[in-house]
Amino acid sequence: MVDQMQQGCRLGERGNDMEDLDLKANTGQNTPQLRKHPRVRVAAPFPCSLARVGVTRKGAVEQGLGIIFDVSTKGARVMTEAVITPGDRIAMNLRFPDQTTAMVIEAATVRWGKEYTYGVEFDGLSAATNQHLQSVITHLSQSRPVLTA
Repeated sequence: MVDQMQQGCRLGERGNDMEDLDLKANTGQNTPQLRKHPRVRVAAPFPCSLARVGVTRKGAVEQGLGIIFDVSTKGARVMTEAVITPGDRIAMNLRFPDQTTAMVIEAATVRWGKEYTYGVEFDGLSAATNQHLQSVITHLSQSRPVLTA
Protein backbone atom coordinates (compact mmCIF):
# COMPACT_ATOMS: atom_id res chain seq x y z
CA MET A 1 0.00 0.00 0.00
CA VAL A 2 2.72 2.46 0.94
CA ASP A 3 4.47 1.63 -2.34
CA GLN A 4 1.22 2.39 -4.20
CA MET A 5 0.89 5.71 -2.37
CA GLN A 6 4.46 6.64 -3.22
CA GLN A 7 3.99 5.58 -6.83
CA GLY A 8 0.75 7.58 -6.99
CA CYS A 9 2.62 10.64 -5.73
CA ARG A 10 5.36 10.17 -8.32
CA LEU A 11 3.20 9.28 -11.28
CA GLY A 12 0.10 11.39 -10.62
CA GLU A 13 -2.06 8.27 -10.32
CA ARG A 14 -5.71 8.84 -11.17
CA GLY A 15 -8.40 7.79 -8.71
CA ASN A 16 -11.57 7.39 -10.79
CA ASP A 17 -13.22 8.11 -14.12
CA MET A 18 -13.80 11.72 -13.08
CA GLU A 19 -10.04 12.08 -12.99
CA ASP A 20 -9.83 11.13 -16.67
CA LEU A 21 -11.75 14.31 -17.41
CA ASP A 22 -9.00 16.24 -15.64
CA LEU A 23 -6.60 15.11 -18.36
CA LYS A 24 -8.85 16.70 -20.96
CA ALA A 25 -9.10 19.88 -18.90
CA ASN A 26 -5.32 20.07 -18.58
CA THR A 27 -4.76 19.47 -22.31
CA GLY A 28 -7.20 22.15 -23.40
CA GLN A 29 -9.88 19.80 -24.72
CA ASN A 30 -13.44 20.96 -24.18
CA THR A 31 -15.04 19.34 -21.15
CA PRO A 32 -18.33 20.00 -19.41
CA GLN A 33 -18.27 21.94 -16.15
CA LEU A 34 -19.25 19.08 -13.84
CA ARG A 35 -18.19 20.52 -10.48
CA LYS A 36 -19.93 23.32 -8.61
CA HIS A 37 -16.80 23.79 -6.48
CA PRO A 38 -13.57 23.49 -8.52
CA ARG A 39 -10.81 21.39 -7.00
CA VAL A 40 -7.19 22.45 -6.71
CA ARG A 41 -4.55 19.81 -7.32
CA VAL A 42 -1.81 20.40 -4.80
CA ALA A 43 1.81 20.71 -5.96
CA ALA A 44 2.92 18.05 -3.48
CA PRO A 45 0.30 15.74 -1.96
CA PHE A 46 0.02 16.40 1.77
CA PRO A 47 -0.82 14.21 4.77
CA CYS A 48 -4.06 13.86 6.66
CA SER A 49 -5.44 11.62 9.36
CA LEU A 50 -8.95 10.22 9.37
CA ALA A 51 -11.24 8.14 11.52
CA ARG A 52 -14.61 6.51 10.92
CA VAL A 53 -17.44 8.02 12.93
CA GLY A 54 -20.29 5.87 14.22
CA VAL A 55 -20.69 2.10 13.75
CA THR A 56 -17.46 0.10 13.76
CA ARG A 57 -16.63 -3.04 11.77
CA LYS A 58 -15.00 -6.07 13.36
CA GLY A 59 -11.35 -6.31 12.33
CA ALA A 60 -11.42 -3.15 10.19
CA VAL A 61 -8.87 -0.37 10.40
CA GLU A 62 -11.16 2.37 11.72
CA GLN A 63 -8.60 5.15 11.56
CA GLY A 64 -5.45 5.87 9.65
CA LEU A 65 -3.25 8.22 7.75
CA GLY A 66 -3.84 9.37 4.22
CA ILE A 67 -2.51 11.56 1.45
CA ILE A 68 -4.57 14.39 -0.08
CA PHE A 69 -4.16 14.86 -3.85
CA ASP A 70 -6.69 17.61 -4.50
CA VAL A 71 -9.10 19.69 -2.46
CA SER A 72 -12.07 22.04 -2.84
CA THR A 73 -14.26 23.92 -0.39
CA LYS A 74 -16.63 20.93 -0.42
CA GLY A 75 -14.34 17.90 -0.44
CA ALA A 76 -11.08 16.16 -1.26
CA ARG A 77 -9.50 13.11 -2.89
CA VAL A 78 -7.57 11.00 -0.38
CA MET A 79 -5.48 7.82 -0.61
CA THR A 80 -5.48 5.69 2.56
CA GLU A 81 -5.20 2.15 3.92
CA ALA A 82 -8.07 2.79 6.34
CA VAL A 83 -11.11 0.62 5.62
CA ILE A 84 -13.77 3.05 4.43
CA THR A 85 -16.56 2.62 1.90
CA PRO A 86 -18.99 4.96 0.12
CA GLY A 87 -21.56 6.23 2.58
CA ASP A 88 -19.22 6.08 5.59
CA ARG A 89 -18.95 9.15 7.82
CA ILE A 90 -15.44 10.18 8.80
CA ALA A 91 -13.63 12.94 10.67
CA MET A 92 -10.39 14.32 9.21
CA ASN A 93 -7.38 16.42 10.13
CA LEU A 94 -5.80 18.09 7.08
CA ARG A 95 -2.18 19.20 7.32
CA PHE A 96 -1.93 21.77 4.51
CA PRO A 97 1.51 22.77 3.21
CA ASP A 98 2.92 25.83 5.01
CA GLN A 99 0.34 25.55 7.83
CA THR A 100 1.50 25.11 11.42
CA THR A 101 -1.66 23.39 12.66
CA ALA A 102 -3.99 20.85 11.11
CA MET A 103 -7.47 21.86 9.96
CA VAL A 104 -10.15 19.76 11.65
CA ILE A 105 -13.02 18.52 9.48
CA GLU A 106 -15.49 17.13 12.01
CA ALA A 107 -17.73 15.40 9.46
CA ALA A 108 -17.26 14.19 5.91
CA THR A 109 -19.01 11.53 3.83
CA VAL A 110 -17.16 9.07 1.59
CA ARG A 111 -18.77 9.46 -1.86
CA TRP A 112 -16.72 7.06 -4.01
CA GLY A 113 -13.79 4.70 -3.73
CA LYS A 114 -11.45 2.81 -6.04
CA GLU A 115 -8.70 0.63 -4.57
CA TYR A 116 -7.15 2.84 -1.88
CA THR A 117 -8.37 6.19 -3.27
CA TYR A 118 -11.57 7.89 -2.09
CA GLY A 119 -13.57 11.02 -2.75
CA VAL A 120 -14.93 12.66 0.39
CA GLU A 121 -17.48 15.44 0.75
CA PHE A 122 -17.15 17.79 3.72
CA ASP A 123 -20.39 18.10 5.72
CA GLY A 124 -21.60 21.16 7.61
CA LEU A 125 -18.39 23.17 7.87
CA SER A 126 -18.56 26.10 10.27
CA ALA A 127 -18.30 29.57 8.73
CA ALA A 128 -14.81 29.99 10.22
CA THR A 129 -13.57 26.62 8.90
CA ASN A 130 -15.09 27.30 5.48
CA GLN A 131 -13.41 30.72 5.33
CA HIS A 132 -10.05 29.26 6.39
CA LEU A 133 -10.38 26.46 3.82
CA GLN A 134 -11.23 28.99 1.11
CA SER A 135 -8.16 31.09 1.91
CA VAL A 136 -5.89 28.02 1.82
CA ILE A 137 -7.39 26.92 -1.51
CA THR A 138 -6.97 30.43 -2.94
CA HIS A 139 -3.30 30.34 -1.90
CA LEU A 140 -2.83 26.86 -3.41
CA SER A 141 -4.59 27.79 -6.66
CA GLN A 142 -2.18 30.65 -7.33
CA SER A 143 0.48 28.10 -8.20
CA ARG A 144 -1.63 25.14 -9.37
CA PRO A 145 -4.32 24.63 -12.01
CA VAL A 146 -7.92 24.60 -10.88
CA LEU A 147 -9.75 21.40 -11.89
CA THR A 148 -13.32 21.98 -13.02
CA ALA A 149 -14.26 18.57 -14.36
